[in-house]
Order: sequence, then C-alpha cells, then structure tokens
Amino acid sequence: MTYRVVQWSTGHVGRHAIAGIDARPDLELAGVWVSDPAKVGRDAGRLAGLDRDLGVAAASDADALLAADPDCVVYTAMADNRLTEALDDLCRILRRGINVVASGPVFLQFPDGVAPPELVDPVRRAAVEGGASLWVNGVDPGFANDALPLLLSGVCERIDQVRCAEILDYSSYDNPTVLFDIMGFGKPLDDIPMLLQPGVLSLAWGSVVRQLAAGLDVELDGVEEHYERLPAPEELRLSCGTVGSGTAAGLRFEVRGMRAGRAVCVLEHVTRLHPDIGPDWPQPAGQGCYRVEISGEPNYTLDLRLLGTDGDHNTAGLKATAMRLVNAVPTVVEAPSGLLTALDLPLVTGRGLVRCT
Repeated sequence: MTYRVVQWSTGHVGRHAIAGIDARPDLELAGVWVSDPAKVGRDAGRLAGLDRDLGVAAASDADALLAADPDCVVYTAMADNRLTEALDDLCRILRRGINVVASGPVFLQFPDGVAPPELVDPVRRAAVEGGASLWVNGVDPGFANDALPLLLSGVCERIDQVRCAEILDYSSYDNPTVLFDIMGFGKPLDDIPMLLQPGVLSLAWGSVVRQLAAGLDVELDGVEEHYERLPAPEELRLSCGTVGSGTAAGLRFEVRGMRAGRAVCVLEHVTRLHPDIGPDWPQPAGQGCYRVEISGEPNYTLDLRLLGTDGDHNTAGLKATAMRLVNAVPTVVEAPSGLLTALDLPLVTGRGLVRCT
C-alpha cells in the first residue's frame, strides 16, 4: 500500500523529511507546506537539497493541501517558540481526519504528568473528532531515550538507574534561534534563557523520564531539574554567529525522575560549543553520541555515534529526527486513533530502505 504524505515545513528537519519520504517506496509526497513566500512554487526536491526535481511544488495554502485528504502529515515546523500556533496546527489537521507524525511540541510524546490539561486535552479531542492519530517523536526527545533504553532494559536482571544522555558539540548546528534565543549561548552567564526558566526543562524532557518510568512500571514521586553553565574560553566564531569570550558556551543539565529519594530515570544533556569546554564533563564517543547507561545487574553502557555523510554529527541528528518520523508513517496511519506514545507502537524499522544496486 502507498501512503500519501504532506510535508509541513522545509527547515532544518523538514528538508531531510522530504528526502526520506522520497526514499521510501511505500510513501508518496502529496504536497509541501511552507511559511516563507520565497519558497512558494519551488520544487520540493530543490528545497530538500536533492539537486533534482520531485514534481511537487511548495505551497502556502494549507487548506488546499489538507483538502486533498493525505493519509498523513509530517509536521516539523518549529514549535518551541510558537507553542500556541503549533498546537492549533495539529488540532486543525487532526480534525480533518488526517494522521500526523510530528517533531513537536515535544511534551506530547508522553504528556501524562508533564503538561497541563489545557494544552493536551484539545489535541486529544481533535484526534477523537477526526478519528486520526498523532505521534510526536524524533531522536531526542525520541528514539535515543525511549526505544533505545527500553530495548536495553530487556537484558537486565536488576535496574537501579537508567540514564540517557546527549553529548554533542553544537558549534556546527546552524540554528541561531535554538542556540542563542532558546539555549542562551553567547549571553552573559547570569542571563537565564528560555530553556532554563523554572519548569521548562521538565516540560520539554519530563516526558522522557515519565515515559521511561511507565515503560519500566515505576511510579515516580516527582521530577527534578539541575543545570550547570560554562563560559567560552575565547571568542568562538560559529556558522550562525559569534560567541564572545566569557559568555555562555557550555551547558549541562539533567531532568531526574525521582522514586523514594533516588533518581531512577535521568535525562542528561552535555552541550558544548568547543571541545575544550568542560573537560571533566562526560565526553562523547566519536564526534558526538547518544549514550544509555543502565546501572544494576549487569551494568550497561551503550553509545550511539552520529555522523552524516557530510562529515557532521549535527546533520546526522537532524536526519535521525526526520527519519524517526517518516519511517513511522505507515504504522501511525494504521494505528487506532488518538494521541500515541512510543509505548503504543510496535517496532518501527527501515522497511524498504535497503539498496541492493
């Protein structure tokens, strides 16, 4: 069976999703939505950097794209700094009876105990009204801290703690909104950015620790946050801007799921803009990695190393996020309607992607 798919946005993740849709023999690119007037009318293949046409022109008329009744929308529009608009988009699509796989808002990957009902309930109602499904995922939050640790837990005798870490150098991550506005890099250390405002880490990654706990049948007593920041040792020139000496250039944070006074499920990020920052912080395998550590019997450490064919680990992370969504389209379309979590889906694989010639 072939599933007709609309790609919603062509930014850092969306351009890779277009390439992924084209790569799967069971998916047909039925449309592309863009917000930038300069992209309207351009071929999807060119927007995806494929150097060839796919025969689908980008459009800004959302109603026309949805009226074509695609089976699924791959929604990768930025949600972090436009939460209300993103939720409205998802509700609008779901009410039309169209399934959605989305990279955000990230708390929807497992919202129970994380997000207030006024944010989640309208999405659930829209899914019921339309008889459609929504699955929010990616690589982090997503595959690196749901499928990967839960799979590894299946070879444990005893589990004391599950720790999922992203250990990456973001200096080649060309997204100034995320780096400077959301994460606060390049700002004074006493300037608290959006990401580190009280409760934001728990809203963004509390879904990770609560989903892990649910998958391990653990009832958490609560979630705690902790972070450290380090300055740039010198002026750093990045692809998306300059970070001054002494301003924020290293961030390490944890979101801890607590049970009986112990952190049993931990989400950790170690983010640097230069490899010399935080030498005593965890170091990556290769250029960058996602790491799962299970303490118990036995103890496990599993490193998922990232590297794109262009030699950049951040490209690999963006592509992993896109493909986690694209490869799940057939499964989500066939799933019961509602707001789905990783615990609701069977194993999602890269069926049809092996190239023998």
